Amino acid sequence: MHCPFCGAAETKVIDSRLVAEGSQVRRRRECLSCIERFTSYETAELLMPRLVKRDGTREPFNEDKLRAGMSRALEKRPVGVEQLEEALSRIIHRLRAMGEREVSSRILGEEVMRELKQLDEVAYIRFASVYRHFKDLNEFREEIDRLETEDRE
Repeated sequence: MHCPFCGAAETKVIDSRLVAEGSQVRRRRECLSCIERFTSYETAELLMPRLVKRDGTREPFNEDKLRAGMSRALEKRPVGVEQLEEALSRIIHRLRAMGEREVSSRILGEEVMRELKQLDEVAYIRFASVYRHFKDLNEFREEIDRLETEDRE
């Protein structure tokens, strides 16, 4: 790391400590040229995969867009913000755990439906109707019947 005082490339670490509940490392450093001391912080950079849309276009993962879509499905439903945030965290964790540079938007949609099904069945049906492009009432009935069958098992 370059010294912020003199710009020298050689510094040494004097002390390292975990901060921010272990998600960052705080390092005290000393410049080998000018002997000035400074602090640096290190965090892991966890990259999200890019999404490959149905039409083949690619776009960066957007957590705000995901949150908005799930919030729309959960509108006026008895699900707290904490539950939504936990579901978002699980989805993001599973996407990162795949270790892929690109992920089909279909996989993300299935992950969202999986979480919504656990949170609220009405929100799940709302999301599924848009995501799967339900065309008529029969498709709604089929999905509701499938939900009821799964609940009995």
